[in-house]
Amino acid sequence: MKLAGHTRPAYFLYHSLWCGLDGLFPPTCAGCNTAGVRWCEPCQQNVTRISGPVCPCCGEPQTSPSLCHDCLTNPPEYQAVRSYGLFNGVLREALHRLKYKGDMGIGESLSKHLIELYNDLTWDIQMVVPVPLSPRRTRERGYNQSGLLGRPFAYGIQKTYSPFALARTKETRTQVGLSARERRHNVTGAFKANPNVVKGKVILVVDDVTTTGSTISACAQALTQAGASAVFGLTLARAVLQAGADGQPTSF
Repeated sequence: MKLAGHTRPAYFLYHSLWCGLDGLFPPTCAGCNTAGVRWCEPCQQNVTRISGPVCPCCGEPQTSPSLCHDCLTNPPEYQAVRSYGLFNGVLREALHRLKYKGDMGIGESLSKHLIELYNDLTWDIQMVVPVPLSPRRTRERGYNQSGLLGRPFAYGIQKTYSPFALARTKETRTQVGLSARERRHNVTGAFKANPNVVKGKVILVVDDVTTTGSTISACAQALTQAGASAVFGLTLARAVLQAGADGQPTSF
């Protein structure tokens, strides 16, 4: 994994902190429970990387590099979103451990692959902003999993990390199990950005998983309304939608 330019001091210190904690509290692999590592090489090899044609806007894998039907009929607020791998297998297990089981160290390990993905893109961003949780969910969980990916990522590419540029102002339902239409409605108006922080900036929003891109699009709307000049999105994983009993697509 190549960092942007030489090794960044902030990234090195952050990585060293987690390595020190590993010495005090020996980790197990978030994908397979192998002792002594947070993320083992065999699990990394089992990640299904997203390659080949994708929609140039939302990043959905498809057979041709043209705009997908959803981006044509419901244009998102962001410029583009890309994801590292498919939300299945060991990557799904790792992100579940990060999000629901308090395995915070895996965020630093997996952020390296966001850096790898970003280095393959031509985006020229100025600020990294994590998708925020509501105050209630932050209290319940004790941390924001998107921030645990976004902070070391920002340090690694030497860009400003701004966790308070964007706030979730509406308590929303979980997106899991919702159709694409329900997802868009669920997060509409759910975020507010600070114009004093984002005005005139090119923003990169970081999240753990995207399915339809509705959450990042709602974040992008709030950021552009506050004066951001452009918004991109980066996620570690991309989930797919399956048809539910009513014929509408629902996520895993």
